[in-house]
Amino acid sequence: MNDGGKFRLRDLKGKRITLWAWVVATFFGSGLLRPGPGTWGSVAATLVYAGLSLLLHPAPTPLLAETLVALVVVVALGVPAATLAARESGRKDPGFVVIDEVAGMAVALLPAAAHAHAGFAWKPMLAALILFRIFDVWKPYPVHALEKLPEGWGIVFDDLAAGLYAGICLQLLMPWLS
Repeated sequence: MNDGGKFRLRDLKGKRITLWAWVVATFFGSGLLRPGPGTWGSVAATLVYAGLSLLLHPAPTPLLAETLVALVVVVALGVPAATLAARESGRKDPGFVVIDEVAGMAVALLPAAAHAHAGFAWKPMLAALILFRIFDVWKPYPVHALEKLPEGWGIVFDDLAAGLYAGICLQLLMPWLS
């Protein structure tokens, strides 16, 4: 559902934009990176998760709770931000909107958070990133069907479903990744 054509910030020259929505929708500009803005957004989300888990060293229960809270906040802000950025850019599902990848990665990382132990567990994070990108690009049923939801809902919810698929696969792989 991603609209074709390369987006450039200069395409917005003279247009009024909602700054907070663009900051959120592009996940602080990571969606403006090339090539593959969706991958950049996914990597940025993984790095934020890795940084927080490394700095805070939380036990599995707090890390899982923090990841769930982050997921709720990302979806609550992401749906309206994606809607506004899409409307203001004149595109249905602009590639630079990567808050959906951030939401999907939060779902994909839930098993890693639930199984976090002392130390830095990079293997589950990398596996979550790879699995999420596979399911986000592949879009098996019902992921593709969720894109038909209106505006920001469709932009975000297909990635939540891709994250769910990735999270289920990660959960199955956790005995070998821990």
